[in-house]
Amino acid sequence: MEKTTVLVGFAEALASPEVVWSLVDKGFRVHAFARRGRRSALRHSRHVVCHDICPPELDLNAAYLELSSLLVFLRTDTDGTRPVLFPMDDKAVWLSSMVQHDDQWVIAGPQGACADLALHKHLQTAAAQDAGFNVPKTLLVRTAKQLFQFSSSQPFPIILKSADCVPIYRQRFYSCPKWICADEEELERAVTQWAERVPLLVQPYIPGAGEGVFGLAAPDGIKVWSAHRRLRMMNPHGSGSSACVSQSVGEELRPKVEALLTRAGWRGLFMIEVLRDRFQTPWFIELNGRPWGSMALSRRQGLEYPAWHVQVATNQHSSLGSVPVPAGGIVCRNLGRELMHLLFVVRGARSKALSDWPSLWKSVREVIDIRRGDTFYNWRRDDPGVFLADCYYTLRDNLFKGKRLRLPGHWRLPAKRKPVDLMSRSSVQQR
Repeated sequence: MEKTTVLVGFAEALASPEVVWSLVDKGFRVHAFARRGRRSALRHSRHVVCHDICPPELDLNAAYLELSSLLVFLRTDTDGTRPVLFPMDDKAVWLSSMVQHDDQWVIAGPQGACADLALHKHLQTAAAQDAGFNVPKTLLVRTAKQLFQFSSSQPFPIILKSADCVPIYRQRFYSCPKWICADEEELERAVTQWAERVPLLVQPYIPGAGEGVFGLAAPDGIKVWSAHRRLRMMNPHGSGSSACVSQSVGEELRPKVEALLTRAGWRGLFMIEVLRDRFQTPWFIELNGRPWGSMALSRRQGLEYPAWHVQVATNQHSSLGSVPVPAGGIVCRNLGRELMHLLFVVRGARSKALSDWPSLWKSVREVIDIRRGDTFYNWRRDDPGVFLADCYYTLRDNLFKGKRLRLPGHWRLPAKRKPVDLMSRSSVQQR
């Protein structure tokens, strides 16, 4: 029987090795699209073929055209089965929701209104509030004047973050940081760096512990549930986890998650991030409509979310077989991120609002305290190069994050291709 081809991307996504291994173990043939000129751990895997496209941070239109060409090429290389396009990060979700595939491809990712929800945080906060979540006071701002008006009515500290999961500025994907501001001085510094390039969400800053609720939604409801709690963030200022532990799904969250996803008509995998404050109140943070960074922890519990996601995308009535009960108390670490955590702790807090910054020696003790049963991201016995490469690239990419990605000098966009007005095709207005 012909294996179903699955194209995943971007290869640089944190969860990409675990996603590929899940698919391979279930009998899929896997290809990946990767940024030209960018190294990644997935390129060291023996289980996937990587294809280069233009980095969308350099030329969004070229990235779209090259991905479209890759879809045509891979479609002609299959026999009898419809291939599957599986976006693994927000930028890939944006591209896959825009690409024209003429129903020859199955899109295993959010489309239409669900893609809008997955990519625009102001839509997420409104939907979460309607579903009964606790949502911090939130304002969508486009100008510094609006931002200062909010700060005058809201006590510090506040947090500023992009309103879009994929900010676009001057026809390129734009990397927008988060700012935590403890006072007017820090706010003015953040406004200078922001320069009104993209819309922002502004909220009161709430310290607490991050949690994730994960699952797989099908036409007959959510088929799988699991959850985790962050033990450490790579950057205590705010980032993905470097270590997390599995736990049960809070009963107070389950009906709210179901309400949000049912109203949205959601299909496929999802992750909802919440922040539990010192009073144990869970606050909605965001919805992720693609594989999450801690996919390794899910797979260590026997939860093959990526393979199940593709199965449901190709056949909504597919049976997942025997789904294991999620196990609590399993710790999973990312070695490169753990080392970066120590470096961020040494660097120190960048805002006076972060009064509970972790101490260095406590952090060192926690990081080196590897206990029996602890597991690691991106480790596979028959693919060890991925683990080593992931650690190296995590350190390199974060230590040299400011270095601009450049294309090889000989690369040019083929002359016959015509630019496509991607902005006019987006259903939510982009700035």
